[in-house]
Amino acid sequence: MPIEMTIHGFTLDTLTQKPVLLLKNKKEDFTLPIWISSAEAVSIAAELVTRDLTAQSGRRELLSLLLNHTGMSVTRITLDSVNDGIFLASLWLSHEGKEQRVEVRGGDAIVASLKFHLPIMVAEEVVAQASTLALSDEAVAREHDARRFVDYLDNLNPDDLGKYPM
Repeated sequence: MPIEMTIHGFTLDTLTQKPVLLLKNKKEDFTLPIWISSAEAVSIAAELVTRDLTAQSGRRELLSLLLNHTGMSVTRITLDSVNDGIFLASLWLSHEGKEQRVEVRGGDAIVASLKFHLPIMVAEEVVAQASTLALSDEAVAREHDARRFVDYLDNLNPDDLGKYPM
């Protein structure tokens, strides 16, 4: 049973310095972090800006016009799997009562979610794998912090210890 999620926001992973997209479920009691490339972050930001500009001008963008002209519509967006940290997704197009699945990259699915105002249906396996990935990332962060502390202690000059009052 897929979990309906929406785009909640962006953040920057302080450890990897990579953008992270945050998806939340309907109850907003679960957040799914998705690490994205800088290029995907730019595409998503551009979609947000374009969406605001087209809403103000009343114009429609090219993909929406083409879909409308052909009688097709995007009915749902799914995040289907994670393979080596890369999210695989699908757009579901409807035409004359028939549904067609198109495989896309995760970043493209996110842009489509924004463009067509649709939630992202996330497979339970993706949530389970992403949670596992998040736990391993947390362990890496703890290890990194511990290593920085050891490096600090190794480089500490004993002469500096008397300079600071206790």
